[in-house]
Amino acid sequence: MPSEHRVLTIRLSEMRDAQALMDIDALVWNEWTAPEPVRWSSREDYLRHCPPGSQLVAVVDNVLCGYIGFRPATGLSSNSHVCEINIAVHPDYQQEGIGSRLIEAGKKWAQEQGKRKLRLRVLSSNPGAIAFYRKCGFVQEGCLEREFCIGGRDVDDILMSCFLARP
Repeated sequence: MPSEHRVLTIRLSEMRDAQALMDIDALVWNEWTAPEPVRWSSREDYLRHCPPGSQLVAVVDNVLCGYIGFRPATGLSSNSHVCEINIAVHPDYQQEGIGSRLIEAGKKWAQEQGKRKLRLRVLSSNPGAIAFYRKCGFVQEGCLEREFCIGGRDVDDILMSCFLARP
């Protein structure tokens, strides 16, 4: 079905979403997109790290196809206005605008929670993701040079952020 006829819903994650989210992680997070592949040992392990309500999920025609996750940047009260995000879209649904819609929904949700800054980390070996984040309003704040050695190559860890308007 052409993407313009699909119905996209974005909502908070629920317990029933765990397996689909684990499957997306297994498909998306590999040696080119993460310092090491993300593999959950069990559903319980996943839910311990990503409890229901800690993500916004994208559902297209009743298929969960992506998410944006949120976690405290440090756990310090002086840093509570900052939220670290991660985002993934199932490969079959990429290049359809779902990631952009998740980022926009994530910005709105974070503002409603009193957050003023979103931050993320992206590998220099993933130029497509870097361009995507820039398109969504993120700017590079720093770079940890040669932070990882992946596939025999030194890879930088790029720190990006986006400031949100006060609600």
